[in-house]
Amino acid sequence: MSLRWFRNNTNTLQDVSVVTEELKNLYYKRLLPIEKHYSFHHFHSPSYEDADFDNKPMVLVIGQYSTGKTTFIRYLIEQDFPGSRVGPEPTTDCFSALMYGDVEGIIPGNALTVDPKKPFRNLDPFGNTFLNRFQCVQMSNQVLESISMIDTPGILTAARKKLSRGYDFPAVLRWFAERVDRIILLFDAHKLEFSDELTRAFGALCGYEDKLRVVLNKADRVDSQQLMRVYGALMWSLGKVFRTPEILRVYIGSFWSEPRQACDHYQLIELEEEDLLNDIRNLPRNAAVRKLNDLVKRARLVRAHAHIISYLKQEMPTIFCKASKKHNLIYQLPVIFTKIQQQHRVPAGDFPDCTKMQERLLGQDFSKFKALKPSLMASLDKLLSSDIAKLMPLLQPQEQRKKSVPAVLDGEFLGTFRREHYKRDPFKEFRQDDDSNEDLNEWSVEKYKPKYDEIFYNLRPNEGKLSGTKVRKWMMTTLLPNSVLAQVWRLSDVDGDGMLDNEEFALAVHLIEGKLEGHWLPRELPSHLVPPSKRPVASSDED
Repeated sequence: MSLRWFRNNTNTLQDVSVVTEELKNLYYKRLLPIEKHYSFHHFHSPSYEDADFDNKPMVLVIGQYSTGKTTFIRYLIEQDFPGSRVGPEPTTDCFSALMYGDVEGIIPGNALTVDPKKPFRNLDPFGNTFLNRFQCVQMSNQVLESISMIDTPGILTAARKKLSRGYDFPAVLRWFAERVDRIILLFDAHKLEFSDELTRAFGALCGYEDKLRVVLNKADRVDSQQLMRVYGALMWSLGKVFRTPEILRVYIGSFWSEPRQACDHYQLIELEEEDLLNDIRNLPRNAAVRKLNDLVKRARLVRAHAHIISYLKQEMPTIFCKASKKHNLIYQLPVIFTKIQQQHRVPAGDFPDCTKMQERLLGQDFSKFKALKPSLMASLDKLLSSDIAKLMPLLQPQEQRKKSVPAVLDGEFLGTFRREHYKRDPFKEFRQDDDSNEDLNEWSVEKYKPKYDEIFYNLRPNEGKLSGTKVRKWMMTTLLPNSVLAQVWRLSDVDGDGMLDNEEFALAVHLIEGKLEGHWLPRELPSHLVPPSKRPVASSDED
């Protein structure tokens, strides 16, 4: 399935648009007035804006340095992006938001905070130190038409824990965690060191475990016995950090577009990769559900916050002993939480973290707190009880919505991504030799064809053609990822008959060899690579 899914399912997209617009209206009409009345943003996250509802699904990629975060993103979009650098040492020192844009370029962090069309306006409280380490990379990439990617600095190890970033790194992660649709946490199969900063980062992700996907990367670099031990050690360590009865799903893979090393668990890597990519390609379809879920979660937190603030206001004396009473109330906050739960039947899971709430209350003037306002609380109850429920029928899966999501994150051959269009590096574009005098009408593969024909006839073609099954089996011996082989197949099967003749097979081998040498595959097949028998016949004008 390709981008045609968008055009053929306009009713589904209209339903999603209706849900998103209605969520925006409900937030501004019912929830935002309560947030302002009880100063919610002083204690928790800033208020939502239009861009928070209208933006595309976002994927946050985090992990320690050298776990393959930037390479993972390049693997998904099949393209280098400005500012990316890959190496074993810490190379990514800033947050980079990769978003779609017709005009390619880099927008610095301070400019992003004043752009109403971007969902980053509320990042300015983190200050210039962070904003100087934040940028938006706009690219005309078809994957980015459906999702946006957030690359992050590598989390420091124990040896570097004394280095200061100059801004609250866990707080920034939590800001993104609240707004993104998926969090990809990468680990290196060769090192599972859990540093202090990594543990603090885990703390920032608490409450968003439903968005979290853990990836044990570079799994082809260890044998099966080592992989079993590393996997067990990772699960044990995660269980100590995320103290929940649910077990986090850990994907095993090797996410890059280079040949993988041969290993006993190669098929397992392919299956795990497909599971994760399926999860990512479903994000655009589920974006409205995620926004609805986040709005309900925020509304329940606002309700608990309003009861806390009004209780503190009620308990404060009018004139004397305000300071001592304030400190007593902060100290007794766990008991106050219990009283509110019993009196107003607010679930314990709706309350904020007690310790963090105590810290934030220390700098507040309790005399400015507002008492409980019945009309506002009634409006909030209506939002949770009936307004949200009216939107649910539009989100029920119908037959046509059960299909995979739109975008280039899709494919049939080998069951993986099939990228219909690629933006490629002009300096590494897969093309014929740089000989300006060479005739562009000559088929560039011709001089290598005798070597490729030997492989072709050894595979025993039937009536001059190889079936997709035979070609697939041979392609898999190259150890290139399925997503790369799927693109090679799309370019090579020029006539679209599901089989390859000797010219198409020669083209496929030529493209694979080019990929193995480090070139990007072409976006569309250039004229000098089109087999002669597949070129359109030029019509001559008759007098």
